[in-house]
Amino acid sequence: MPEEAVNILTDNIDTLWVINCAILVFIMQAGFMCMETGLSRHKNSINVALKNAADFGVSVVIFWIFGFGLMFGTSYNGFFGTDLFFFKTDKAEYMTYFVFQAMFVATAATIISGAVAERMRFNGYLIMTVLATGIIYPIVGHWAWSSSYLTGSVKSTGWLSDLGFVDFAGSTIVHSVGGWIALSAVLILGPRIGKYSDANRGKFTGSSFPLAVLGTLILWFGWFGFNGGSNGAMDEVVPLILINTFLAAAFGLLTGLSFSYIRFKKPDPFYIILGPLAGLVAITAGCNSMTSVTSIFVGIIGSIIAIVVNEILNKYEIDDVVGAVPVHLAAGVWGTLAVGLFSDLNILGTDLNRMSQIKVQLIGIFSIGSFTFITSFFVLKLLNNFYPLRVSPVQEELGLNIAEHNAVSIEHDLISILNKQSESGDLKIRGPQDPFTAGGVIGLYYNKMMSKLESSEEEKNKWRDRISKEVKLAVKVQENFLPKRNLKNYPVHGINISAREVSGDFFSFYPHNDSIYFIIADVAGKGIHAGMVMAKASTLFEVLSQSKVDPDEMVFHMNNDLNNTKTAGMFVTSIVGEYNLITDEIRWVNAGHQPAVVRNEKGNYNQIESLAPPLGVIKQKDKSFYSINKMKLNGSRFYAFTDGLSESLNKDGNEIGIEGSIKIIEENFNVDATKQLDDITKFVIDTTKNQKLTDDLTVISIGK
Repeated sequence: MPEEAVNILTDNIDTLWVINCAILVFIMQAGFMCMETGLSRHKNSINVALKNAADFGVSVVIFWIFGFGLMFGTSYNGFFGTDLFFFKTDKAEYMTYFVFQAMFVATAATIISGAVAERMRFNGYLIMTVLATGIIYPIVGHWAWSSSYLTGSVKSTGWLSDLGFVDFAGSTIVHSVGGWIALSAVLILGPRIGKYSDANRGKFTGSSFPLAVLGTLILWFGWFGFNGGSNGAMDEVVPLILINTFLAAAFGLLTGLSFSYIRFKKPDPFYIILGPLAGLVAITAGCNSMTSVTSIFVGIIGSIIAIVVNEILNKYEIDDVVGAVPVHLAAGVWGTLAVGLFSDLNILGTDLNRMSQIKVQLIGIFSIGSFTFITSFFVLKLLNNFYPLRVSPVQEELGLNIAEHNAVSIEHDLISILNKQSESGDLKIRGPQDPFTAGGVIGLYYNKMMSKLESSEEEKNKWRDRISKEVKLAVKVQENFLPKRNLKNYPVHGINISAREVSGDFFSFYPHNDSIYFIIADVAGKGIHAGMVMAKASTLFEVLSQSKVDPDEMVFHMNNDLNNTKTAGMFVTSIVGEYNLITDEIRWVNAGHQPAVVRNEKGNYNQIESLAPPLGVIKQKDKSFYSINKMKLNGSRFYAFTDGLSESLNKDGNEIGIEGSIKIIEENFNVDATKQLDDITKFVIDTTKNQKLTDDLTVISIGK
């Protein structure tokens, strides 16, 4: 065969090899998506998956427009490229090179996604992706990987490349860069709500460890293309690259498994996932220039370093959901340094001795790390001042699937179906079912139940009894919505009597050392539907009380959230406030509720009327719409009650009104506020026809 034909065939084989490797690297996007989704909680899984898809599209477009030019264009003093923008060529090998490098930049971007999962705004993440793939990655990539391959200029090499810095497939340039940006982002965002509280420490479990393990295996598979394709040719070096990649990952996995046995006395899923990924990242920089035995050592040490760094991050409450910083940053730094320590200098071809090579590797690690972290931290911090990168506490508690994408889960669909069925009584209505999700399984059994109910009256009666038991269970669940707290050191008391199985009234107290937040609320309507709105309102109160916000801000957020999610026609009247034990001052906001009533020491009563509409009626622009009432009790007692008291009927069949309510409060006044509230409710029930309430009754008192 003529030499020219041999060369053409060789070039075509090399091109085919790199294209196939690029496809393998693309598959890594699916691996990252599966792993990060599996390690995130179910309520955020859709958001995490969409971020992985979106960052790929954004990074490739930005890289084509100017990222590739900054990285591989004619060099400006070794710092960045100056041409090849809007990349265009008619040479197959150049097209192949672009596609392969585009997969790399997408990998660097998606590394960040997992670290910031569950609390970063989607649009903020896309902005960060543009920063990472359009500025930071191409510039540091130019320092180490730019060459005269595309430009034909002898002045197109980066300054680190000129020094002799070697990072074969990107332990630092791809993985550590992604890790440094992830670190700066999680430091700015802070940990997820409750992640490091005493009650929840260690209890944030991913939605699906099998999915996360599948993602790890896909990444492992794709890594053969990541490292193998970096060789640029299908030659005798490729088998060494692949076996080193395989061994480093395998021994990294065994290291993670061993650590989990030592630490937890059982195989821990997270460290079994972390181990092989750290080994893969570590060997990436020197997989073409190390022996197999050395690659095993590099993989083991990389896994150990990632495990230790993960423990350090948790100790200092730096919340990295998927371990991106330990795996990609820490193991990437180690792998890049290992090139200087263990690689065959003849293969490196830098003409440096061992110590000089180590020195150059350290220079590269430090310069790339410093530039990446400082730039990303400064830009993200500045951006965060003008455009908050983190979602609100209410959105975070609700979950980003709904808050960011309005992606209602099968559980929410099932609840809607249950509501519709309970209101219409139509036994033909069926819920969503899916044998592979918890909500879908409930829907499956619900549908079976409804089919049997529809089949015969006998079956209907049988299942009605079962539904009755489920309603009783719902009552118990509702009671548990509002946690029982020890309030004996606080002069606060409350009582709730439901007119039906599930109450639409509720009250709650949330103590904070010397002060206590309180709420009394009445949902329009009764029964299960009102109970669901009550559950939503009570959850919002709990979340906002944790953040210690003022009553007007609390009411503002509750109003807007309920306005977005409530059923048409539903609203909530409420009094929300805070009482300070030290100053004896009480502050509250009345949103369309019955007037608060204050009894002074002389037995005189003062009514404080409402000025604002109920919660959920109309969305407000700011909290100034809600005015705060405040006063010092000085021996007075503060009362608030729902219309279950004021609209109760006297013996003549007339509503007692506010004045009648005050009369009942005074007639049953007692120094023991708990006994007083018991006596009030007993009096109302005793004077009601058939001793049966027609509306939920709730009363609270604050003060001695």
